[in-house]
Amino acid sequence: MPLVSDEEITAFQNDGAVLLKQRLDPEWNDLLEQGLEEAQAHPDGMSAGVDMALRIDQWPSRQSQQLKRLLDESPIAEIVGTVLNAPVRFYMDQMFYKPAGPIFPSAWHQDTCYYNVAGEELVRAWVCADPAPRDVSLEVVRGSHRWNVTYRPPVGMDPASDPERVAELEAKLARGEPIIGPEAHEQWTYFDSFFDPDLPALPDIEDHRDSFDILGWDYEPGDVILFHGHILHSARGGVTLDHPRRSHASLWAGPDVQYLHRRSQAIPDPLPLYELQPKDGQPLEDFPEVFPIAWAPER
Repeated sequence: MPLVSDEEITAFQNDGAVLLKQRLDPEWNDLLEQGLEEAQAHPDGMSAGVDMALRIDQWPSRQSQQLKRLLDESPIAEIVGTVLNAPVRFYMDQMFYKPAGPIFPSAWHQDTCYYNVAGEELVRAWVCADPAPRDVSLEVVRGSHRWNVTYRPPVGMDPASDPERVAELEAKLARGEPIIGPEAHEQWTYFDSFFDPDLPALPDIEDHRDSFDILGWDYEPGDVILFHGHILHSARGGVTLDHPRRSHASLWAGPDVQYLHRRSQAIPDPLPLYELQPKDGQPLEDFPEVFPIAWAPER
């Protein structure tokens, strides 16, 4: 049986997301659980929501050898590369830790606007150490990866609140520097950035669910959800679970992904990339020391 079927690849291409049932053996889920608990126990300057109903960590694989091994040795990179039929490079990862009890929802958003990258071959791999029924699992707006629009992030400050700081950031952009610098890897929050008023606001999906084609799944440990970097997505909540919902999302890049300075940047660049001073339009493959090939198909 192939790791990913032709039908599943077609579903990803058309819908922008697909649930792959039971692609990770129990040993990988055990490693995922151990790694998430290790990251949860050791917050750093890039941990948001410590001791709250939603904890989000950036690059938790730097804190956890188990998560690093999951990324390096599990089939996740091969799954993504098989769907793209191309070599893939690891870009970054995140932890979303929701403790048992009332489950906090995650807002609808699009990943594109958060990062200084652009391309059609950006793919998220979402895995969870716990059963996640549809009402706490990932949801997407089917086909929204093809809308050809970059929306404003739902985080960040209004530029009108601090014109002096905005002027400093605009000067950085004019010099070809990223809005968020390497110091953010020591101390950072989602609200260190400003939203880009030139980008359109997100549609009000949650209050008009019947107007959108929303796709979601009941998730079981061992499953893998893949979704396109441009797709509108969220995670539901508002229910109570007797177990946590501990998930991990890794971002992977295919050959067409390039660097792009964004005014809407909310997540720092990978730390080693700052010294290389990438230019707009440079492919990530120009920086193999930061983004080595994680998996490539046989040719």
